[in-house]
Amino acid sequence: MLDLKFVRENLDVVKTMLKNRHNPLSLDEFEKLEKERREILGEVEALKNKRNTASKEISVMKKNGENADALVAEMREVGDKIKELDARLKDVETKLTDILLHIPNIPKEDVPIGKDDTENPEIRKWGEPKKFSFEPKAHWDIGTDLDILDAERAAKVSGARFTFYKGLGARLERACINFMMDLHAKQGYTEMLAPYIVNRDSMIGTGQLPKFAEDMFKLEGLDQYLVPTAEVPATNFHREEILDGAKLPEHYTVYTASFRAEAGSAGRDTRGLIRQHQFNKVELIKFALPEESCDELEGMIHDAEEVLQLLKLPYHVVTLCTGDMSFTSAKTYDIEVWMPAQNCYREISSCSNCLDYQARRANIKFRRTPKDKPEFVHTLNGSGLAVGRTVAAILENYQQEDGSVIVPEVLVPYMGVEVIK
Repeated sequence: MLDLKFVRENLDVVKTMLKNRHNPLSLDEFEKLEKERREILGEVEALKNKRNTASKEISVMKKNGENADALVAEMREVGDKIKELDARLKDVETKLTDILLHIPNIPKEDVPIGKDDTENPEIRKWGEPKKFSFEPKAHWDIGTDLDILDAERAAKVSGARFTFYKGLGARLERACINFMMDLHAKQGYTEMLAPYIVNRDSMIGTGQLPKFAEDMFKLEGLDQYLVPTAEVPATNFHREEILDGAKLPEHYTVYTASFRAEAGSAGRDTRGLIRQHQFNKVELIKFALPEESCDELEGMIHDAEEVLQLLKLPYHVVTLCTGDMSFTSAKTYDIEVWMPAQNCYREISSCSNCLDYQARRANIKFRRTPKDKPEFVHTLNGSGLAVGRTVAAILENYQQEDGSVIVPEVLVPYMGVEVIK
């Protein structure tokens, strides 16, 4: 979250940020509560000074054999008043914290101002979309025809937006996961398998709660949630810790299944693998020194791009504008892969620098030297890649007129076959 003092001293900056992000949050209540907090603190300080002065006076009176009962009784009332004010202060600070948890991160100065994804500028493009001599089919039709994807039976078993992978479809999904994990390990990331269930503090730490509760799957009767992305358990790996600055940056590549309610996406991508309630994802996580996090973001996006380059899938990279970027991000790049059946690019990876926003929520700090004061670390996260969307892109881009699908060369060792037919 943002620092309370920063928000108080830069209200105009924060209000402008909310406007640029098209966020309707009002700060009127924050201003009112912050004023009340300062008034209470001033009153408590005055009462404590009064009590300290009286304590010395009482000590002198007793030493001189004087009756101090009246002053003692008065100070007892002062003590009760302080307790009452402390309780009020705690309530006010709880409300202030809740407001801070709903304020998004401030975009970096070079982030373009815009209303939505139509105003995300393209910064580079790789590969040329293939020109087919036939009408390319959508991946869900390819998967059904090859009997490697079954959404109909998944709907019977689980409901809408779930898919069974079968035979070489299941192997292709698994091959993509292993290929990505192997590649990122070669790029210098430490491999990690993380829990699929996290507690409320973890969800707060990375910014999913409290604002996006409706998009999460909560375990009934428990204060635990299915992970919406490996970003949550992996970033919270260092929650409430002070890291050794000499060992930063730390890089992790993490596989988990991910679970999202997709609230508010009714009618969007109802077919296929683009928007599922359950999907696999290989995540990239970084903990970096503040002065290095911008360079680390550039490195992360190139690491994710290498996956698509080796798969030979056309894509472009865009910078998300203020109206499209995520709640916790200060700057985000999206990689969008070419989908022939839709004749457009679709998001397959999102790489973000959150600066100290998540670290402040999760209390993740570092010391530059053992004697230095702890500072908040900078956290970064990115998909390397969303696996289901990668499978969808492979099926559509590598499809053949006879209905078969060529396996990308780098995946053949993982698949054991060159063609899915």
